[in-house]
Amino acid sequence: MRRNPAPGDDNRGKGWTRLRSRFLGDRRGSTAMEFAMLALPFALLVFAILESCISFAGQEVMANVTDDIARQLRTGQLRPADVAGSKLQNMICAKLEIIVAKNCPGLLVDLREYPTFADAATASFKIVNGDIVLTQGTNSTSFGVSPGLAESRNMLRVFYKWPVMTDFMAKSMANLKDGNTLHFASVTWQNEPFDN
Repeated sequence: MRRNPAPGDDNRGKGWTRLRSRFLGDRRGSTAMEFAMLALPFALLVFAILESCISFAGQEVMANVTDDIARQLRTGQLRPADVAGSKLQNMICAKLEIIVAKNCPGLLVDLREYPTFADAATASFKIVNGDIVLTQGTNSTSFGVSPGLAESRNMLRVFYKWPVMTDFMAKSMANLKDGNTLHFASVTWQNEPFDN
């Protein structure tokens, strides 16, 4: 049985069609819509570039500081008494504070003398459960500061747990606990024949 349309049913269908065609045909907000669709990926890309650049700059500053301290040790400007205890770490931190947080949280320093360069070549480190573990051959060692005298072979290793600020970058950059990534610098040398 066929129903007779109520007066106004026909107009309601036409009104909806007109409203839909007006909405789809109106291009006044298209720029705002395109911007909204592209703003988030663009912002993520900009933050990723900034995070990578700042991290790279921090790594370069740390490498330069490590080279500078090693040169002073190699030439005898710095003696074992000058770097004993936490003095070496404080010296490195003072130069790093231009780009890292005050008091250098996450800075670790290892300086030691080796009988030969071959022995120094066996010194390594690994990351175990998000922590840095120093190794000498197959044995684990602890961080320490024990530089040699004139004509000794030494290695300075500097580690910094760099915080990754951008959450979405932390998944790809972080290799340590608490969303940090490792910055590392190392210098191996033989001291000059200065007076002990």
